[in-house]
Amino acid sequence: MASIYQSIELLSKEKGIDPQIVLDAVKDAMLMAARKHYRTNENYVAELNEKTGAVDLFTVKTVVEPVADPATEISLEEAQRLDANAQLGTEVRFPRSTEMLGRIAAQTAKQVIFQKVREAERDTVFQEYSGRVGELVNCTVKRIEGSDLVLDLGKSECRLPKKEQSRIESFSVSDRVRCVIKSVDKAGGVIVSRGAPELVMRLFEQEVPEIYDSTVIIKGCAREPGERTKIAVQSRDRDVDSVGACVGMKGMRVQSIIRELRGEKIDIIEYSDDPVVYAHHALSPAKLSRVTILVPGEKHMEVIVDDSQLSLAIGKKGQNVRLAAKLLGWRIDIKSEEEKRQEVETAMAALVVPGAPVSVLGDYGLGEKMVEKLTEVGIATVEKLGSMTPEELQDIPGVGPKMVERIQVAVNNYYSQFETGAGLEPGQDIEESEVSQADGQAPEAEQVAEVAAEEVTAGEVAAGDEASEAEAAPAPTKTENEVSAEPQEAESDTIKDAGFDRGSQVTDRQALED
Repeated sequence: MASIYQSIELLSKEKGIDPQIVLDAVKDAMLMAARKHYRTNENYVAELNEKTGAVDLFTVKTVVEPVADPATEISLEEAQRLDANAQLGTEVRFPRSTEMLGRIAAQTAKQVIFQKVREAERDTVFQEYSGRVGELVNCTVKRIEGSDLVLDLGKSECRLPKKEQSRIESFSVSDRVRCVIKSVDKAGGVIVSRGAPELVMRLFEQEVPEIYDSTVIIKGCAREPGERTKIAVQSRDRDVDSVGACVGMKGMRVQSIIRELRGEKIDIIEYSDDPVVYAHHALSPAKLSRVTILVPGEKHMEVIVDDSQLSLAIGKKGQNVRLAAKLLGWRIDIKSEEEKRQEVETAMAALVVPGAPVSVLGDYGLGEKMVEKLTEVGIATVEKLGSMTPEELQDIPGVGPKMVERIQVAVNNYYSQFETGAGLEPGQDIEESEVSQADGQAPEAEQVAEVAAEEVTAGEVAAGDEASEAEAAPAPTKTENEVSAEPQEAESDTIKDAGFDRGSQVTDRQALED
């Protein structure tokens, strides 16, 4: 027992903890072992003997009058036998031998010491690494536990879980690994990561002096471990190219980072405060046609690309657009030109009202009050009104047989404009339409009469011998009438078919020509 203090010092140096913490753990272990061995309710105290370097055990009793519990109390008379200065309310100590503690008590003390030392070690590790989250550390693989790796940080251990590893990487015991501290917890210890975006950022800070001295700033990073990384950088000096500084001469700087990440692809893009410009850079190498911000408050944008660029913009299994959305912090909808055109056409078609409103029948003889009554009962379109039977119309309050006839006439007049070739204007009757068609055919009849008159004139020139009889108006006039009779009959038939007589107008025209 004389070498306990020396052992405590060696253990504290090895674990990097305060010796007093180890000493307190040894005292607690001694007290627990004593209670288990003596099996009494006495109060025990353990103290370090600085002269011998051993831990001494004492039983403590309080001086009282009268004594109620002999295990924890002692009378004044008995106390003064041991210590002449004893008074009421003071404590008296009785030495106890520790040599009688057995193997079981020693094993219990050992477990208590180990538990206290582990707790102290966790507190020390937490205090040391809690403020270093996101820092790059060099580790060595100490052992492999299932799919997780236990790494040596020097004075402590850390854990590299499977989910924080890159799928294309594999390590063996004693391999050197560069990781970034992911989290620190008293219960779980230090968790490091090889798949976090912070690892790429710390590697760029080490490889690119412009990033280390803050000339170039890393504005964001999105990563899928083992596949691809997108990192956005911005220069604070207009004379320094942010992307070129990260790439380096002949790509030397970025190539060293790619080797550290086992061949992972890295896209370096230029940051912009304008989300539209930033989206153009983030979705590279695809060429975007246009970018539209749909909901600024919810950070939602729509990207339109050419049909040939759609697969390139989406990427393998959606990787490119997924990384771009993480980098921007926006929700991105990518559509091709053809998809957008179909969407617009569908939206335009949805805006078209199915059927004409029943209010148009006001131009075809239906009163406004009846239109309002039909609208109130749910008949909003002409198509629905036309499909109803007279019995259904009479079931409407205030609609009688005469009103049913007026409704049918108005509906027929509305549909007649689509059946006739010339079409009906609102408020125009069918008879007026027929007269208009006859007026359009009248000039054709006049042209037929003019052709007949010209033929008669040619016949008069051919009959030169009868020039002396040309003054007799009845005979030539009769010949003209006879010659022009057939076209006039044809004209009359055409005009009668149209419902209009133009014979008197043709006769007057012939008289004027003569």
